[in-house]
Amino acid sequence: MRVTALTSGLAKTTAARTPRRSDDRVIIHFDYDCFYASVFENANPALKGLPLGVKQKSILATCNYAARARGVKKLQLISEAQKTCPDLVIVNGEDLTPFRDASKKLWTFLRSHSWNGRVERLGLDEVFLDVTDVVAYNQELLNRNALRDSFFQLSRQDPERGFNFDASSFFGCVQPKLDPTSVDSVLDNPVCVRLLLASHLAGYLRLKLEEDFGYTSSGGVSTNKVLAKLAGSVNKPKNQTTLLGLYEDDIKNFMDGHKLRQIPGIGSRIAQLIQDHVLSTKTTADPHDLEIGAGVTVREVRIHPGMSADQLERILDRPGAERGSGEKVWNLLHGVDPSEVKEASDVPTQISIEDTYMSKPLNAPAEIARELRALATSLVRRMRVDLTTVDEVDPSDPASQHQGQPQLRWAAYPKTLRLSTRCRPRLTTTGSTPTPESFSRNSRSQSLPSFVLNLKDESVESVAERLASELLLPLFRRLHVERQGWNLALINICVTNMVMVAGSSESANGAGAGGGRNIARMFRTQEDKLREWTVYDTAPVPDNPTSPSTHDIKNDVHGEEGEATPMEDLVEAAETAVVSLDSDADAWEEEDESQRCHICGHAIPSFALLAHERFHSVED
Repeated sequence: MRVTALTSGLAKTTAARTPRRSDDRVIIHFDYDCFYASVFENANPALKGLPLGVKQKSILATCNYAARARGVKKLQLISEAQKTCPDLVIVNGEDLTPFRDASKKLWTFLRSHSWNGRVERLGLDEVFLDVTDVVAYNQELLNRNALRDSFFQLSRQDPERGFNFDASSFFGCVQPKLDPTSVDSVLDNPVCVRLLLASHLAGYLRLKLEEDFGYTSSGGVSTNKVLAKLAGSVNKPKNQTTLLGLYEDDIKNFMDGHKLRQIPGIGSRIAQLIQDHVLSTKTTADPHDLEIGAGVTVREVRIHPGMSADQLERILDRPGAERGSGEKVWNLLHGVDPSEVKEASDVPTQISIEDTYMSKPLNAPAEIARELRALATSLVRRMRVDLTTVDEVDPSDPASQHQGQPQLRWAAYPKTLRLSTRCRPRLTTTGSTPTPESFSRNSRSQSLPSFVLNLKDESVESVAERLASELLLPLFRRLHVERQGWNLALINICVTNMVMVAGSSESANGAGAGGGRNIARMFRTQEDKLREWTVYDTAPVPDNPTSPSTHDIKNDVHGEEGEATPMEDLVEAAETAVVSLDSDADAWEEEDESQRCHICGHAIPSFALLAHERFHSVED
């Protein structure tokens, strides 16, 4: 009797540890089909129907379904893909600009159908849409006596804006498959009614994406992000799946059929540790190995003896591990994901540009200078696309009335520039065991100078040239004091710490995009206004015609005959232009205990910087 009681108590404890799922929300996940290839097909309709591959370096980044039908696979070497399909059309996809532009256009369309503003972009080709409020509104309007003639309202203010639909059935596929005789039970379940309505909304939006923009997509509908994303992968491409939970085991059975690595939120390192525990093996860490975590299913992990949130916490416990990882993973294995769909923002939290050099690492100064200029050009161009808005013509400002055309202005600007690199282990000739490859990055940051924000007087290329020579080269020298031989596998440049400009649509006061101050006009007038109050660490120095110009630095990069000069010379030229290269100094430090204002570029004593920045926030 006592043993039975203890066993019963243990069973209750185990059951109590099973996480409970909330079905209060309705989430739609969109995944654009073969997005990179579709961008090229939309730009050149003659490519449609042909086997098409998009290359980056020597790898096939993606391919369309016509190519996949011929046996071509993503991430193949170009040479292997061409052997598999000799008539494969290869296009260069290393410039991400067209993909970003198309992604932003589609995201803007989906955002226009959100009432609560929760529209989260995941990469360039996936979007989460929280439609809880719009679905609840239409649920109240649903007439069960006329389901086939239902109308879905897309606006509270305009009752005629919407679309007709048949509410007697779901749009697209349903998981698990629905028995036609159980339709009435679905309509008696409020959660299922909301999912039914959301399936028609997802179908309508996917159809508009295809008809208006030329992009097909796959869709998933469920009550949280992880379930919606997994549901959308069931019937790809150009289809959608609604995941129901009519019965207690529906979600559990759905999750159990997935491999561990397929679950969003479970990365390669976590999958490796869990798989090693379940299979009693020891796997070498490799974040690029897609097979890690593919050896066990969610069910095998879930029913493994002693497995629980606490056990997972012990398995995942390692230096630097996030606390609570065990409970988070345990929840995901049960299809529980409380994470919110992030609110849409016109302004990204950061803009990051990077390139990898795995097959041929960078080792020479000329290579570094070339790549930094190319990355800087992409970064500046991206900033001008993502962070600017069209300003209304200001009648009081003659400079803004050039030919009566609206002028671009910054809706937000970044305060910080960061350079990150990653090196591969250096080759040795001694025959010793090679050093394991590290995927960690080394980074340096500094404040972004004001010349990068000049929209009127300098082109993208000239700004990028200055950015590369005056800032990125010195930052690189701080990271790598050697003159060459770095074996560099990755370079990333990023701007972050965004500051909203007064009058932008994202500003704290909620002003419209056309109102507020013009930051370009502020740059033109700030120096005169600050002159009598500004405290300098040294006397202001007028422009020195003998100091190195951007053009001089540009010529130094290649030399008179196009030959690369040593990195030390390049860095010394850049140091003269902007910042100290003391490798022991922190990237935020300035000489003489002063700091540079990130807006106007003046050197201000630390004690006066706050008051100086306050000036910039005051109206003209």
